[in-house]
Amino acid sequence: MIPTPVIQTDQLRKSYGRFEAVRGLDLCVQPNRITGFLGANGAGKSTTIKMLLGMIRPSGGSGTVLGRKIDDERQSVDMRRSVAYVSEDKRLYAYMTVEQIIRFTRAFYPDWRKDVERDLLKTYELPPDRKIRSLSKGMRTKLALLLALSRRPKLLILDEPGDGLDPCGVEQLLESLVAQSSQGTSIFFSSHQIADVERIADNICILDKGRLIMDASMDDLRQSYRQVTLVFSELPAEREFQLAGVERIRTCGYQMSVFASGNAEAIVERARDFHATCIDVTPVALRDIYLQTVRRN
Repeated sequence: MIPTPVIQTDQLRKSYGRFEAVRGLDLCVQPNRITGFLGANGAGKSTTIKMLLGMIRPSGGSGTVLGRKIDDERQSVDMRRSVAYVSEDKRLYAYMTVEQIIRFTRAFYPDWRKDVERDLLKTYELPPDRKIRSLSKGMRTKLALLLALSRRPKLLILDEPGDGLDPCGVEQLLESLVAQSSQGTSIFFSSHQIADVERIADNICILDKGRLIMDASMDDLRQSYRQVTLVFSELPAEREFQLAGVERIRTCGYQMSVFASGNAEAIVERARDFHATCIDVTPVALRDIYLQTVRRN
């Protein structure tokens, strides 16, 4: 039986006058996975998330979150009872203390996990008696994460969750997300920290100029993408290596560098046909895959 996607959109669009922030977006996010949502500033990530949560209305198309229609007010309200959201700006009631906002938020959720609250208070070193207005940006981020993770959500949506965190805080964040995923929570998060996304994500979606240009599993990306570095005593023409899967070719002196999304074996065989003196095949980091995909688009 095919599982029902936790997020699904069909030609979702959002326009502001003549400007199209999101253009015909077809997303399909599977349950029980960590999905990284990548894209440059202005690509449409935050706009997409706000449409999914009913914070802004789509200009066209449709979508569901946890099976509820995002453009139906009653269904959207019902959906948000099972979704925890951490926004990019981490807005919290500044006049409250840490302890007060935890107690206030806890009252809305009968299945609030006090064990998670207690553990994260200690791990994040949050001062219970401090006013939120006096907290650093990083501490406010940690508090927002505590409020989201303690709710026992079915779906956790985060917009730049690592913003303001130091390296230790980022490590704590990643550990928290992996732990939450292992307990059955689906996670959908946008981030500019591609190396961090690569460490924990099961799936990658890349948005560029409002369009989805990649939707793939990290396992598939790791298996298919390769950087092939070749050295020749007499450099062949680049056209000889324009094979299926070749995304980019660069030459310098007697060296040729081939960036491929697949078919690395055929590239190696072609290099042997031209008597390459050195052949080096290496995996490609997600950052390089992202940059090449956006450039190609």
